[in-house]
Amino acid sequence: MEKKKSLKWNFIMNTILTMSSFIFPLITFPYVSRVLLPVGTGKVSFATSFISYFSMFAQLGIPTYGIRACAKVRDNKEELTRTAHELLMINMIMCFISYAVLVIALMTIPRLREERTLYVIVSFTIILTSIGMEWLYKALEQYTYITVRSIVFKFVALVAMFLLVHQEEDYVIYGGITILAASFSNIFNFFNAHKYIDMHLVGNYNLKRHLKPVMVFFAMACATTIYTHLDTVMLGFMKTDEDVGYYNAAVRSKSILVSIVTSLGAVVLPRASYYVKQGMMDEFRNISKKALNFVFLLAIPMMIYFILFAKQGIYFLSGSAYEGSVLPMKIIMPTLLFIGLTNILGIQILVPMGKETVVLFSVIAGAIVDIIINLILIPDLASAGAAIGTLVAEIIVFIIQFYSLKKEFVFVFKKISYWKIILGVLFATLVSYGIGYLEFNSFLILLLSAIAFFGTYGMVLVITKETLSFEIAKQLLSKFKR
Repeated sequence: MEKKKSLKWNFIMNTILTMSSFIFPLITFPYVSRVLLPVGTGKVSFATSFISYFSMFAQLGIPTYGIRACAKVRDNKEELTRTAHELLMINMIMCFISYAVLVIALMTIPRLREERTLYVIVSFTIILTSIGMEWLYKALEQYTYITVRSIVFKFVALVAMFLLVHQEEDYVIYGGITILAASFSNIFNFFNAHKYIDMHLVGNYNLKRHLKPVMVFFAMACATTIYTHLDTVMLGFMKTDEDVGYYNAAVRSKSILVSIVTSLGAVVLPRASYYVKQGMMDEFRNISKKALNFVFLLAIPMMIYFILFAKQGIYFLSGSAYEGSVLPMKIIMPTLLFIGLTNILGIQILVPMGKETVVLFSVIAGAIVDIIINLILIPDLASAGAAIGTLVAEIIVFIIQFYSLKKEFVFVFKKISYWKIILGVLFATLVSYGIGYLEFNSFLILLLSAIAFFGTYGMVLVITKETLSFEIAKQLLSKFKR
């Protein structure tokens, strides 16, 4: 009972964290987009995407592997300490190598020398992420700490942005602020770790035992990073900063929504790994089933809504200067569903089951497809071509992961109340569609249409007694009665 309560609390904390990831960009991105314009936001987006490859190399797959490795030994402080120390040592070694390669790149590639200051500032994410040990806190399910810390730094970054970013030339400052919001909290992670592990050396270190599984996760991270960031990098080299800016506006909107869809999955991995380690397979299958149902319930209506109201969404977030972002956003929206599903199938099911190679194969296949489509479509279609590449890549990843789990989890997919979800989306679309033609500003149209769409969708689910939504509704009513 205590564990169920704990999981629910973790989900609540992660939901708050997700809401902050949603709310803060809603405040900052409209302002930044209008000040920096597509060229300025494009430069920062390109720099961030480029540096992400060096950060990925420094992490070496540990962000995911570390959660599983530490979760398995969390009841043994000495072994937990040793494991955390070993993973941190690996991070530091790779961090040094990453910076060495980055320095060479900044000195030799003309495209990078032009904005060297921006790349140096953004590169702080490499060292800060390496020392942050976020995987330790997630393994120990310290979601309250993660949430509070993250919100504090986001608020500080929010204030700094309004104080310091006032003109188009301030894109370098904005790049620094994005690092402040995303990575500076990792300094606190490092100094706070003494509450959970010993900070003095414990000896008997064995880095080699982590290398094989870490390399698998690293290969997964490489492939995933390729098709999540390569679009931006290829756009930057093949087209213009303006095209990158258009694409970034669409991707930024998608990323906000993805964080909502994957919010439950984020707290499932440490618990799933623990269940598998203890042989509690019924509990493992139960939380996996609920997580998949959660994705379908959220992703499908959000996908349809933001396809219908893509123009208003882009205009509200970024302004009319980002007209070129509307089509890429419509194309990329279905990835909400596929990313949500593969987050559960891959990271929350296959990884705890020790089937990392399946995940690796799927993301490599997705990356290859993405590269090929980008090379073919970006020259003519620019940001729309990049969006198509990302969508097809995510579909490929899902197909491979689903096929590998078809025998074990096909029953879960059969139990999803698809007709209830489709019925809810259909009614929601009919009720809200006409609002898009009203002569109102973008914010008001989004507000009215969202209330109509999601209100109608929720009512249909409750009326048809869709299992998970009906359960949530009953829990909320019982709390109000108290």
